Amino acid sequence: MTDTVAAPGYVRFAVENRRFLAFGLLMTFGSCFGQTHFIGVFGPSVEAEFGLSHAEWGTIYMAGTLMSAALLPFTGRWIDRISLRAYAMLVCAGLTIACLVAAAAPAAWFLIIVIFLLRQTGQGLASHTAVTGMVKYFRHNRGKAIALALLGHPIARAIMPLAAVVVIVAIGWRETYILCAILALAVMLPLVAWLLAGDIENRLFDPETVKPDTGKPPRAEVHRSVSQFLRDPFFWLIIPGVIAPAVIDTALFFHQLTIAEMKGWSPTWVTAGYIVFAAVMVVVSIAMGPLVDRLGAIRLLPLILAPLAVGMLTLAWFDHPAWAWGYLAISGFASGIRQTVVPAMWAERCGTRNIGAIKSLATTLSVFGSAFGPPLMGWAMDADIGLDTMIYATVGYMAVATVLMMAACRMHRAAYAG
Repeated sequence: MTDTVAAPGYVRFAVENRRFLAFGLLMTFGSCFGQTHFIGVFGPSVEAEFGLSHAEWGTIYMAGTLMSAALLPFTGRWIDRISLRAYAMLVCAGLTIACLVAAAAPAAWFLIIVIFLLRQTGQGLASHTAVTGMVKYFRHNRGKAIALALLGHPIARAIMPLAAVVVIVAIGWRETYILCAILALAVMLPLVAWLLAGDIENRLFDPETVKPDTGKPPRAEVHRSVSQFLRDPFFWLIIPGVIAPAVIDTALFFHQLTIAEMKGWSPTWVTAGYIVFAAVMVVVSIAMGPLVDRLGAIRLLPLILAPLAVGMLTLAWFDHPAWAWGYLAISGFASGIRQTVVPAMWAERCGTRNIGAIKSLATTLSVFGSAFGPPLMGWAMDADIGLDTMIYATVGYMAVATVLMMAACRMHRAAYAG
C-alpha cells in the first residue's frame, strides 16, 4: 500500500492502492445521502406533505445548511487529530442517524434539523473524509488518487436519484430514508472498518524524491496554518470562484424537478440523464488526474468555471428534451475538472500538515454559499423571474470570478519563480 513513483499508470496505481482508494470511493458514494441532487428528488413529496412553497422549502434547506456549515470547521479538523479509520466510522454512524431522523420528521420546522444532519454527515463530512484522506497520504500521484476516489460521486449521481424517484413512488419518501439508513449502517460502516484495518495509514506516505510525471524533484511543501492562509491574498482572490459551483449546482439540483416542469421535461427523463452526467464526469476526472500531477492544480484552476457557464447557457437557450441530457453532460464535464483540481490546489498552496482544518474551512465557505442558492432561486421563481434572467446574471458572476482566479495564479507563479 504505497504511492509508488514507479507506477504512474492508473491500472497499476489503482491495484497497488486498491483498499485505500476503495475507501475513498465508498465515502464519496455515501455522501450522496446529504447531496443536493439526492435531497432534491424528495422535494415535491416533502412540500406536498408539509404544505410548503418552493421558497419555504428552500429557506428550510438554507437554514439547515448554514447550521451545518457553522459546525464544519470544528468537526472537519478532527481528521487531523484522530485515526482516519475511527473518523470515517463515526461519519458512517452519523449518516445512519441522519437518515433515520429524516424518516421520522414530525413537522415542517423539524426539517431544519433533518437538513442539518444530512448536510453535515453526507455532503460535509463524508466527502471531506474521502478527499482529505487522498490529499494527506498521496503527494506525487495526488491527482490520480483524488480522481479515482471521487468516482463515487458520479456513480452515486447516476444511480441514486433515479433509484430514489422509483422507490419513493413505490413505498414513500420516509421509507426510502429508512432504506438509506440501512445502507449506511449495514454496508458502509463495516466496509470502512475492513478497508482501513491494520496499520494502513503509516504505509501510505510517499517518501520518494522524484515526481513521477516529470522526472524532476518536487518543490518542498510550504505548510500553512489556517490563520496564515486566511491572511494570504491568494485565498481571497480564488474563493469567489471556488465556491461558485457549490452555490450554482445546489440551486439547480435542488429545484431540478421544478426546472424540468418549466422546460416541459419529465422528472424520470431528467433523473435518468444523470447517467450521462456521471459518464462524462468519470472520463474527465480520470483525464484530469495526470494533468494535475504533471502541470499542478493551481495552474489549472482558472479552467473550472468555463464549462459550467456553457452548461448553464445551454439550459437557457434550448427547450427540447434532448438538451436536458446535453446540459447534464456539460455539467458532468465541469464537475470532473473542478472536483479533481480544487482539492489538490489546497495542498499545493498550504501543504498537508493542517489540510484537514484548511479544507474544512474551505468546505464551510462553500456550504455557506450553497445554503443561499435554493432560497434565492425559490424566491426568484415565486416572483416570476425568468430562468434565462437568472442564468445570465450567474454567468456574468462567473466571468468576474475567473478573472480573479487568473490573477491569483499569476501571483502564485511569481512567488515561486525560479
